[in-house]
Amino acid sequence: MNITLHRTLMVCMLAGALALTIALVAAKDVSAAPSPERAGGATQISGDAPPLDDPEVAADCPPLPVDPVDPVEYQYALVMHGDLEGCLYTHFEPGVSSPSGTYRETGTELFVGVYNGEVGTFKTTYRFEAKYDLSGEIFGRCQHPIVEGSGTGVFEGVTGILFFKDIIEAENAPYYLYRGHLRG
Repeated sequence: MNITLHRTLMVCMLAGALALTIALVAAKDVSAAPSPERAGGATQISGDAPPLDDPEVAADCPPLPVDPVDPVEYQYALVMHGDLEGCLYTHFEPGVSSPSGTYRETGTELFVGVYNGEVGTFKTTYRFEAKYDLSGEIFGRCQHPIVEGSGTGVFEGVTGILFFKDIIEAENAPYYLYRGHLRG
């Protein structure tokens, strides 16, 4: 009889706690977006990048002058739209493929562009992973952490990360979507 009474009390306590939680959530304005202060200073960003084989798109990124402090030869430019408007210049290291069709690549990048109407730059390191078969890419994604201390202009003191996803089923595939956050 003590076990049954104990279980009944526990169920009543849990039901009461659940009811209190539901009441508190209902009373809170859940439609308001979290402020950067409440999110630890992080600001969410997102956008897209069209395919690189379009000559008009490629013309949007001018050749990058060589930085005398960090003479990296960038091999590739990606035009970005959305919260970040500009060009992401990429220097990649030789990739590694496996017999199963997976591919991994790392490198460094420089973003040159505009955020909230202000100009700036930042550098990233990145890691790209994809799966291929005889027909081409099956999926691809990459992570681009911002190199601390690399920002200039609007990005001075900014840290954060970008995540890219390859959209391969689109008519103009591959097409790239990005999301991430900036902090600082």
